[in-house]
Amino acid sequence: MEIKEIESNISKVPDYPKPGILFYDISTLIFNKDAFSSSIKKLADKVKDYEFDLIASIDARGFLFGSALAYSLGKGLVMVRKKSKLPGKTISYDYELEYGMDTLEINIEAKGKKFLLVDDLLATGGTANAALELIKKAGGDTSCFLSLIELTFLNGRKKIQVPIESLIQY
Repeated sequence: MEIKEIESNISKVPDYPKPGILFYDISTLIFNKDAFSSSIKKLADKVKDYEFDLIASIDARGFLFGSALAYSLGKGLVMVRKKSKLPGKTISYDYELEYGMDTLEINIEAKGKKFLLVDDLLATGGTANAALELIKKAGGDTSCFLSLIELTFLNGRKKIQVPIESLIQY
């Protein structure tokens, strides 16, 4: 399946979650086994030249793509979660949003590990940058940030200091 056909499986929902926002809904893409499978194959191809030990994926839709990629590439998976969602001892990173503060956490030892960071969408770059900083704080290094969708008009790339790969750009 070509990228244009994969993209046609992403629903666009106007005025969600609030007026003026066009929401890119991946649920219709993952519902279609051919579109989902093709998107994972194409995402895996995007990162074939990067070196990494593990995949880190961002809560929650990033888990869908991160876990499928981990399986496809034979890598382990680390979940980057919102505050108080992980058991045991965690490492946390607080960051600013346009409407307040948020916290991301992991509960693994990352010293000396190289990561591929995965999410479904790159928008303003705030959450992706916080996840990169969290991995760094835990002692890891990130070789690439990968997303299914990139909203280029929001300039999220400017906040991210690692190479970025995305499959679909709006």
